[in-house]
Amino acid sequence: MGSLRQDGYQLIGPTVQGNAICVAPIESLADLPQGLGDSQDNGQYRVLERDDGAYFAFANPAGGWKKYLFPPRSVLFRSRVDGDSVTVEDVADEIPKRAFFGIRGCDLAAIGVQDAVFMADGTTDPAYAARREGLFMVAANCSDPSASCFCPSMGTGPAVRSGADLVITELDPADPESHRFLIDAHTERGQSVLAQLGAGPATPEDIAAAGRVNTSANERIERHMDTEGLPQLLRDSANHPQWKDVAKRCLSCGNCTMSCPTCFCSDIDDVPNAAEGVNERVRVWSSCFQLSHSYIHGGSIRLSPKSRYRQWMTHKLSTWWDQFDMSGCVGCGRCITWCPVGIDITAEVRAIRDDPADPVEERA
Repeated sequence: MGSLRQDGYQLIGPTVQGNAICVAPIESLADLPQGLGDSQDNGQYRVLERDDGAYFAFANPAGGWKKYLFPPRSVLFRSRVDGDSVTVEDVADEIPKRAFFGIRGCDLAAIGVQDAVFMADGTTDPAYAARREGLFMVAANCSDPSASCFCPSMGTGPAVRSGADLVITELDPADPESHRFLIDAHTERGQSVLAQLGAGPATPEDIAAAGRVNTSANERIERHMDTEGLPQLLRDSANHPQWKDVAKRCLSCGNCTMSCPTCFCSDIDDVPNAAEGVNERVRVWSSCFQLSHSYIHGGSIRLSPKSRYRQWMTHKLSTWWDQFDMSGCVGCGRCITWCPVGIDITAEVRAIRDDPADPVEERA
Protein backbone atom coordinates (compact mmCIF):
# COMPACT_ATOMS: atom_id res chain seq x y z
CA MET A 1 0.00 0.00 0.00
CA GLY A 2 2.86 2.33 0.84
CA SER A 3 4.51 1.64 -2.52
CA LEU A 4 1.38 2.71 -4.36
CA ARG A 5 1.12 5.90 -2.34
CA GLN A 6 4.76 6.68 -3.06
CA ASP A 7 4.02 6.23 -6.75
CA GLY A 8 1.37 8.94 -6.47
CA TYR A 9 -1.78 6.82 -6.37
CA GLN A 10 -4.85 7.79 -4.41
CA LEU A 11 -5.99 4.58 -2.73
CA ILE A 12 -9.66 3.61 -2.85
CA GLY A 13 -10.62 0.62 -0.76
CA PRO A 14 -13.02 -1.01 1.69
CA THR A 15 -13.52 0.77 4.99
CA VAL A 16 -16.24 1.09 7.60
CA GLN A 17 -18.61 4.03 7.28
CA GLY A 18 -21.55 4.09 9.66
CA ASN A 19 -22.95 0.58 9.84
CA ALA A 20 -21.59 -0.72 6.55
CA ILE A 21 -18.38 -1.69 4.83
CA CYS A 22 -18.16 0.80 1.98
CA VAL A 23 -15.65 1.96 -0.62
CA ALA A 24 -13.84 5.23 0.08
CA PRO A 25 -10.37 6.80 0.04
CA ILE A 26 -8.02 5.07 2.46
CA GLU A 27 -4.58 5.94 3.77
CA SER A 28 -3.23 2.74 5.33
CA LEU A 29 -4.02 -0.79 6.45
CA ALA A 30 -5.57 0.71 9.57
CA ASP A 31 -8.48 1.95 7.45
CA LEU A 32 -9.39 -1.54 6.27
CA PRO A 33 -12.19 -3.43 8.09
CA GLN A 34 -9.86 -5.73 10.01
CA GLY A 35 -11.68 -8.20 12.22
CA LEU A 36 -15.02 -7.48 10.56
CA GLY A 37 -17.17 -9.42 8.15
CA ASP A 38 -20.67 -9.07 6.81
CA SER A 39 -23.92 -10.99 6.60
CA GLN A 40 -26.01 -10.52 3.47
CA ASP A 41 -29.20 -12.21 2.34
CA ASN A 42 -32.58 -11.29 0.85
CA GLY A 43 -33.16 -7.69 1.94
CA GLN A 44 -30.62 -8.03 4.75
CA TYR A 45 -27.21 -6.53 5.47
CA ARG A 46 -25.21 -6.16 8.64
CA VAL A 47 -21.57 -5.93 9.71
CA LEU A 48 -20.34 -8.69 12.02
CA GLU A 49 -17.40 -8.82 14.37
CA ARG A 50 -15.04 -11.74 13.80
CA ASP A 51 -12.70 -13.52 16.18
CA ASP A 52 -9.68 -13.17 13.92
CA GLY A 53 -7.60 -10.42 12.31
CA ALA A 54 -8.80 -10.84 8.73
CA TYR A 55 -8.71 -7.74 6.54
CA PHE A 56 -10.79 -9.05 3.63
CA ALA A 57 -13.35 -11.36 5.27
CA PHE A 58 -16.45 -9.70 3.78
CA ALA A 59 -18.37 -10.52 0.60
CA ASN A 60 -18.54 -7.22 -1.25
CA PRO A 61 -18.76 -3.63 -0.07
CA ALA A 62 -22.00 -1.69 0.03
CA GLY A 63 -22.35 0.80 -2.78
CA GLY A 64 -19.45 -0.57 -4.78
CA TRP A 65 -16.75 1.01 -6.91
CA LYS A 66 -18.82 2.28 -9.83
CA LYS A 67 -19.18 5.79 -8.42
CA TYR A 68 -15.46 6.48 -8.99
CA LEU A 69 -15.73 5.81 -12.73
CA PHE A 70 -19.35 6.78 -13.37
CA PRO A 71 -20.29 9.31 -10.65
CA PRO A 72 -23.91 9.58 -9.47
CA ARG A 73 -23.81 13.27 -10.39
CA SER A 74 -21.44 14.99 -12.80
CA VAL A 75 -21.53 18.39 -14.51
CA LEU A 76 -21.23 18.00 -18.28
CA PHE A 77 -20.84 21.69 -19.04
CA ARG A 78 -21.56 25.10 -17.59
CA SER A 79 -22.78 28.09 -19.58
CA ARG A 80 -22.56 31.68 -18.38
CA VAL A 81 -24.42 34.76 -19.61
CA ASP A 82 -22.15 37.76 -19.96
CA GLY A 83 -24.04 40.72 -21.36
CA ASP A 84 -25.34 39.75 -24.77
CA SER A 85 -23.08 36.72 -25.09
CA VAL A 86 -23.05 33.21 -23.69
CA THR A 87 -19.81 31.41 -22.91
CA VAL A 88 -19.36 27.71 -22.22
CA GLU A 89 -16.90 26.92 -19.45
CA ASP A 90 -14.64 23.91 -19.20
CA VAL A 91 -15.78 21.80 -16.23
CA ALA A 92 -13.32 18.94 -16.57
CA ASP A 93 -12.15 17.95 -13.10
CA GLU A 94 -8.57 17.08 -12.34
CA ILE A 95 -8.67 13.32 -11.89
CA PRO A 96 -6.15 11.83 -9.45
CA LYS A 97 -4.17 8.76 -10.33
CA ARG A 98 -6.08 6.05 -8.50
CA ALA A 99 -5.61 2.49 -7.31
CA PHE A 100 -8.55 0.29 -6.35
CA PHE A 101 -7.35 -1.77 -3.38
CA GLY A 102 -9.16 -4.98 -2.38
CA ILE A 103 -11.64 -5.15 -5.25
CA ARG A 104 -13.38 -8.52 -5.77
CA GLY A 105 -13.53 -10.60 -8.94
CA CYS A 106 -17.23 -9.83 -9.49
CA ASP A 107 -16.60 -6.09 -9.30
CA LEU A 108 -13.60 -6.34 -11.62
CA ALA A 109 -15.87 -8.09 -14.11
CA ALA A 110 -18.44 -5.32 -13.64
CA ILE A 111 -15.85 -2.71 -14.59
CA GLY A 112 -15.16 -4.77 -17.71
CA VAL A 113 -18.87 -4.60 -18.52
CA GLN A 114 -18.94 -0.84 -18.04
CA ASP A 115 -15.84 -0.51 -20.21
CA ALA A 116 -17.84 -2.11 -23.01
CA VAL A 117 -20.66 0.38 -22.42
CA PHE A 118 -18.64 3.57 -22.11
CA MET A 119 -15.53 2.83 -24.19
CA ALA A 120 -16.88 1.13 -27.29
CA ASP A 121 -15.24 2.11 -30.58
CA GLY A 122 -16.75 5.31 -31.86
CA THR A 123 -18.89 5.99 -28.80
CA THR A 124 -16.36 6.50 -26.03
CA ASP A 125 -17.48 8.62 -23.10
CA PRO A 126 -14.49 10.93 -22.56
CA ALA A 127 -15.22 11.52 -18.87
CA TYR A 128 -15.38 7.78 -18.14
CA ALA A 129 -12.28 7.10 -20.24
CA ALA A 130 -10.33 9.78 -18.36
CA ARG A 131 -11.22 8.22 -14.99
CA ARG A 132 -10.48 4.73 -16.28
CA GLU A 133 -7.08 5.56 -17.78
CA GLY A 134 -4.18 4.45 -15.61
CA LEU A 135 -6.40 2.86 -12.95
CA PHE A 136 -4.34 0.34 -10.96
CA MET A 137 -6.20 -2.71 -9.71
CA VAL A 138 -5.24 -4.58 -6.55
CA ALA A 139 -7.79 -7.37 -6.24
CA ALA A 140 -8.49 -9.63 -3.27
CA ASN A 141 -9.73 -13.17 -3.73
CA CYS A 142 -13.01 -13.65 -1.88
CA SER A 143 -12.79 -15.98 1.11
CA ASP A 144 -16.16 -15.32 2.73
CA PRO A 145 -18.98 -15.02 0.17
CA SER A 146 -22.41 -14.05 1.40
CA ALA A 147 -25.71 -15.88 1.00
CA SER A 148 -26.59 -13.40 -1.77
CA CYS A 149 -23.60 -14.24 -3.98
CA PHE A 150 -23.87 -16.33 -7.14
CA CYS A 151 -20.69 -15.29 -8.96
CA PRO A 152 -19.70 -18.84 -10.07
CA SER A 153 -22.88 -19.00 -12.16
CA MET A 154 -21.74 -15.88 -14.01
CA GLY A 155 -18.09 -16.93 -14.29
CA THR A 156 -16.76 -13.98 -12.29
CA GLY A 157 -15.59 -15.39 -8.94
CA PRO A 158 -15.10 -15.98 -6.11
CA ALA A 159 -11.46 -16.20 -7.24
CA VAL A 160 -10.32 -13.32 -9.44
CA ARG A 161 -10.40 -14.32 -13.10
CA SER A 162 -8.96 -11.29 -14.93
CA GLY A 163 -8.64 -7.52 -14.92
CA ALA A 164 -6.25 -7.05 -11.98
CA ASP A 165 -2.65 -5.92 -11.79
CA LEU A 166 -2.11 -7.63 -8.46
CA VAL A 167 -4.20 -10.32 -6.74
CA ILE A 168 -4.06 -10.84 -2.98
CA THR A 169 -5.10 -14.01 -1.17
CA GLU A 170 -5.30 -13.69 2.60
CA LEU A 171 -3.97 -16.76 4.40
CA ASP A 172 -4.52 -18.01 7.97
CA PRO A 173 -6.04 -14.86 9.51
CA ALA A 174 -7.01 -16.83 12.63
CA ASP A 175 -3.36 -17.41 13.56
CA PRO A 176 -1.39 -14.20 14.23
CA GLU A 177 1.88 -16.10 13.81
CA SER A 178 1.11 -17.31 10.28
CA HIS A 179 -1.28 -14.59 9.07
CA ARG A 180 0.11 -13.56 5.68
CA PHE A 181 -0.78 -12.63 2.11
CA LEU A 182 0.01 -14.38 -1.12
CA ILE A 183 0.37 -11.74 -3.88
CA ASP A 184 0.31 -12.64 -7.55
CA ALA A 185 1.25 -10.17 -10.30
CA HIS A 186 -0.93 -10.40 -13.41
CA THR A 187 0.55 -7.51 -15.40
CA GLU A 188 3.90 -5.80 -15.93
CA ARG A 189 2.69 -2.89 -13.82
CA GLY A 190 1.82 -5.37 -11.11
CA GLN A 191 5.25 -6.97 -11.32
CA SER A 192 6.89 -3.56 -10.96
CA VAL A 193 4.95 -2.75 -7.79
CA LEU A 194 5.47 -6.23 -6.37
CA ALA A 195 9.22 -5.89 -6.84
CA GLN A 196 9.16 -2.78 -4.63
CA LEU A 197 7.66 -4.70 -1.73
CA GLY A 198 10.69 -6.86 -1.14
CA ALA A 199 8.49 -9.85 -0.37
CA GLY A 200 9.89 -13.36 -0.45
CA PRO A 201 8.88 -15.97 -3.00
CA ALA A 202 5.74 -17.99 -2.34
CA THR A 203 6.31 -21.49 -1.03
CA PRO A 204 4.41 -24.57 -2.21
CA GLU A 205 2.61 -24.45 1.13
CA ASP A 206 1.50 -20.86 0.45
CA ILE A 207 0.20 -21.78 -2.99
CA ALA A 208 -1.64 -24.81 -1.60
CA ALA A 209 -3.17 -22.69 1.17
CA ALA A 210 -4.39 -20.13 -1.39
CA GLY A 211 -5.96 -22.95 -3.38
CA ARG A 212 -7.83 -24.09 -0.29
CA VAL A 213 -9.15 -20.56 0.29
CA ASN A 214 -10.54 -20.40 -3.23
CA THR A 215 -11.98 -23.91 -3.10
CA SER A 216 -13.64 -23.30 0.26
CA ALA A 217 -15.20 -20.03 -0.93
CA ASN A 218 -16.56 -21.68 -4.05
CA GLU A 219 -18.07 -24.56 -2.07
CA ARG A 220 -19.81 -22.18 0.33
CA ILE A 221 -21.82 -20.46 -2.39
CA GLU A 222 -25.29 -21.99 -2.38
CA ARG A 223 -27.20 -19.59 -4.63
CA HIS A 224 -27.00 -20.38 -8.35
CA MET A 225 -28.47 -19.26 -11.64
CA ASP A 226 -28.78 -21.61 -14.60
CA THR A 227 -27.67 -19.47 -17.55
CA GLU A 228 -27.92 -22.15 -20.25
CA GLY A 229 -30.07 -20.71 -23.04
CA LEU A 230 -31.23 -17.95 -20.70
CA PRO A 231 -31.22 -15.04 -23.20
CA GLN A 232 -33.60 -16.89 -25.53
CA LEU A 233 -35.71 -18.19 -22.66
CA LEU A 234 -36.40 -14.65 -21.48
CA ARG A 235 -37.11 -13.47 -25.01
CA ASP A 236 -39.74 -16.21 -25.28
CA SER A 237 -41.27 -15.41 -21.87
CA ALA A 238 -42.50 -11.84 -22.27
CA ASN A 239 -46.01 -12.87 -21.18
CA HIS A 240 -45.03 -15.31 -18.44
CA PRO A 241 -47.24 -15.09 -15.32
CA GLN A 242 -44.12 -14.77 -13.15
CA TRP A 243 -43.82 -11.12 -14.17
CA LYS A 244 -47.21 -10.45 -12.65
CA ASP A 245 -46.20 -12.38 -9.52
CA VAL A 246 -43.02 -10.38 -8.97
CA ALA A 247 -44.90 -7.13 -9.62
CA LYS A 248 -47.01 -7.82 -6.53
CA ARG A 249 -43.82 -7.64 -4.48
CA CYS A 250 -41.71 -5.07 -6.35
CA LEU A 251 -41.83 -1.50 -5.00
CA SER A 252 -40.26 0.01 -8.15
CA CYS A 253 -37.85 1.77 -5.77
CA GLY A 254 -34.83 1.24 -8.03
CA ASN A 255 -32.56 -0.03 -5.25
CA CYS A 256 -31.49 -2.95 -7.43
CA THR A 257 -30.33 -0.65 -10.23
CA MET A 258 -28.62 1.84 -7.93
CA SER A 259 -26.68 -0.89 -6.13
CA CYS A 260 -25.87 -2.81 -9.33
CA PRO A 261 -22.24 -2.37 -10.45
CA THR A 262 -23.12 -2.58 -14.16
CA CYS A 263 -26.32 -0.50 -14.54
CA PHE A 264 -25.52 2.63 -16.51
CA CYS A 265 -28.81 4.46 -17.11
CA SER A 266 -28.65 8.21 -16.60
CA ASP A 267 -30.73 11.33 -17.01
CA ILE A 268 -29.82 14.89 -17.95
CA ASP A 269 -30.91 17.85 -15.85
CA ASP A 270 -30.48 21.55 -16.59
CA VAL A 271 -29.82 23.44 -13.37
CA PRO A 272 -30.22 27.20 -13.85
CA ASN A 273 -28.97 29.91 -11.51
CA ALA A 274 -30.63 33.04 -12.80
CA ALA A 275 -29.12 35.25 -10.10
CA GLU A 276 -25.60 34.50 -11.33
CA GLY A 277 -26.51 33.96 -14.97
CA VAL A 278 -25.17 30.41 -14.92
CA ASN A 279 -26.68 27.19 -16.23
CA GLU A 280 -25.27 23.72 -15.56
CA ARG A 281 -26.11 20.62 -17.52
CA VAL A 282 -25.80 17.69 -15.15
CA ARG A 283 -25.80 13.95 -15.67
CA VAL A 284 -27.35 11.93 -12.84
CA TRP A 285 -27.96 8.25 -12.30
CA SER A 286 -31.38 7.07 -13.39
CA SER A 287 -33.29 3.80 -13.21
CA CYS A 288 -35.54 1.88 -15.56
CA PHE A 289 -37.87 1.46 -12.56
CA GLN A 290 -38.71 5.17 -12.69
CA LEU A 291 -41.97 5.86 -14.49
CA SER A 292 -40.34 8.77 -16.33
CA HIS A 293 -37.51 6.60 -17.65
CA SER A 294 -39.62 5.30 -20.56
CA TYR A 295 -41.34 8.63 -21.19
CA ILE A 296 -41.70 9.73 -24.80
CA HIS A 297 -44.06 12.31 -26.28
CA GLY A 298 -47.51 11.44 -25.01
CA GLY A 299 -46.56 9.42 -21.95
CA SER A 300 -44.51 6.56 -20.52
CA ILE A 301 -44.26 3.20 -22.25
CA ARG A 302 -43.83 1.03 -19.16
CA LEU A 303 -46.70 2.01 -16.89
CA SER A 304 -46.78 -1.03 -14.60
CA PRO A 305 -44.26 -2.46 -12.12
CA LYS A 306 -44.59 -5.71 -14.07
CA SER A 307 -43.34 -4.16 -17.28
CA ARG A 308 -40.54 -2.28 -15.54
CA TYR A 309 -39.20 -5.34 -13.69
CA ARG A 310 -39.45 -7.38 -16.89
CA GLN A 311 -37.50 -4.70 -18.75
CA TRP A 312 -34.74 -4.64 -16.13
CA MET A 313 -34.25 -8.39 -15.79
CA THR A 314 -34.63 -9.14 -19.49
CA HIS A 315 -32.13 -6.44 -20.41
CA LYS A 316 -29.68 -7.57 -17.74
CA LEU A 317 -29.72 -11.25 -18.68
CA SER A 318 -30.84 -11.33 -22.32
CA THR A 319 -30.73 -8.25 -24.55
CA TRP A 320 -27.47 -7.09 -22.96
CA TRP A 321 -25.91 -9.89 -25.02
CA ASP A 322 -27.30 -8.27 -28.18
CA GLN A 323 -25.83 -4.90 -27.25
CA PHE A 324 -22.48 -5.83 -25.75
CA ASP A 325 -21.94 -9.56 -26.38
CA MET A 326 -21.87 -10.31 -22.65
CA SER A 327 -24.16 -10.61 -19.67
CA GLY A 328 -25.13 -7.52 -17.72
CA CYS A 329 -25.02 -9.48 -14.45
CA VAL A 330 -21.84 -10.46 -12.58
CA GLY A 331 -23.49 -12.37 -9.71
CA CYS A 332 -22.47 -9.99 -6.92
CA GLY A 333 -25.91 -10.35 -5.29
CA ARG A 334 -26.31 -6.68 -4.39
CA CYS A 335 -29.75 -6.50 -6.03
CA ILE A 336 -30.85 -9.27 -3.66
CA THR A 337 -29.27 -7.77 -0.54
CA TRP A 338 -30.49 -4.23 -1.09
CA CYS A 339 -34.02 -5.01 -2.28
CA PRO A 340 -36.31 -3.89 0.59
CA VAL A 341 -38.63 -6.84 -0.01
CA GLY A 342 -35.87 -9.36 -0.76
CA ILE A 343 -36.66 -10.19 -4.40
CA ASP A 344 -34.14 -12.73 -5.66
CA ILE A 345 -33.27 -12.51 -9.36
CA THR A 346 -32.06 -16.13 -9.36
CA ALA A 347 -35.43 -17.31 -7.99
CA GLU A 348 -37.29 -15.33 -10.66
CA VAL A 349 -35.21 -16.97 -13.38
CA ARG A 350 -35.79 -20.38 -11.85
CA ALA A 351 -39.56 -19.86 -11.72
CA ILE A 352 -39.64 -18.99 -15.43
CA ARG A 353 -37.35 -21.88 -16.35
CA ASP A 354 -39.32 -24.42 -14.30
CA ASP A 355 -42.59 -23.41 -16.02
CA PRO A 356 -41.76 -22.06 -19.48
CA ALA A 357 -45.43 -21.60 -20.44
CA ASP A 358 -46.09 -18.30 -22.18
CA PRO A 359 -49.85 -17.67 -22.13
CA VAL A 360 -51.20 -14.85 -24.23
CA GLU A 361 -52.19 -11.90 -22.09
CA GLU A 362 -52.14 -8.15 -22.33
CA ARG A 363 -48.61 -6.77 -22.17
CA ALA A 364 -48.40 -3.79 -19.87
